[in-house]
Amino acid sequence: MSNKRIVVIGSSNTDMTIKGDKLPAPGETVAGGIFYMGPGGKGANQAVAASRLGGDVTLVCKVGRDLFGDNAIKGYEREGIDTSRILRSGEASGTALILVDAGGENCISVASGANGDFTEADVDSVADVLRGADYVLLQLEIPIPSVLRAAKIAHEAGAVVLLNPAPATALPEELFRYVDIFIPNETELSAFSGVQIESTDDAVRAAAAMAGKGVGRVIVTLGSKGSLITDGTGGTFVPAKKVQAVDATAAGDTYCGALCVALSEGKSMEDAARFATAASAITVQRVGAQNSIPHRSELEPVQSQAVSFNTESTIFATV
Repeated sequence: MSNKRIVVIGSSNTDMTIKGDKLPAPGETVAGGIFYMGPGGKGANQAVAASRLGGDVTLVCKVGRDLFGDNAIKGYEREGIDTSRILRSGEASGTALILVDAGGENCISVASGANGDFTEADVDSVADVLRGADYVLLQLEIPIPSVLRAAKIAHEAGAVVLLNPAPATALPEELFRYVDIFIPNETELSAFSGVQIESTDDAVRAAAAMAGKGVGRVIVTLGSKGSLITDGTGGTFVPAKKVQAVDATAAGDTYCGALCVALSEGKSMEDAARFATAASAITVQRVGAQNSIPHRSELEPVQSQAVSFNTESTIFATV
């Protein structure tokens, strides 16, 4: 375990999920689903993942002065997360409506609420926390100017800045100069790099394009295939554990939180990716967002399987 400080700054939502046989087409009603409600939001999900997996975590988010906001903070406290810098808004707390089909595919509609009220002034109010962090993990469910401001403050203070660019949206080029580790999926990497990704070589070229923008390392998540770590000159492929997926919600968030924890404990980037892969493999076998994220004690039994990936990793040549 490590006492290095992880700060997650981002969104907090209440998720309302229906799992049914299929996702409805426009105008279609699909009956017979099962309803779940629980905490979510990419920022909060990643903070919970990092805390459950052993990280020393502070969450900076913004919630409404309402029941959803009160319950969210209580929940984060139960997770062992430092909630002392959570902000309050006059807007309603963020909510997400999630539909999941029998194969685990999902579609999500989000009402940002207080998340959209996260201002640059709010970031400045927690600047001391960012400057005291060893790792700062960011996503894109709060306003982009606030993400940029947080990344700049953290980067200039010497923290390792990780950016999970989801949901994908246009970003200022300046932001990439402050990002040490960029964690997109294939679609997001293609959108930001301008490289159509159909092969590993394409992903390496895309990472090289991001390096040209100032990004340090790229870890592209490839869903059921695994992930690729690259600095734009070559790459290391970490295969995914084969499991029966029932819900992909929060799998990427689990990966990001787990990666932060592993790096904070001094693991290499490759070993951190294996750790994150093992954690996300547990998440996809469960329904929901934060309730699907594993604890460290659950991960230990599968680590021997994750370590076996060492012999399966492939080093790709320079492009």
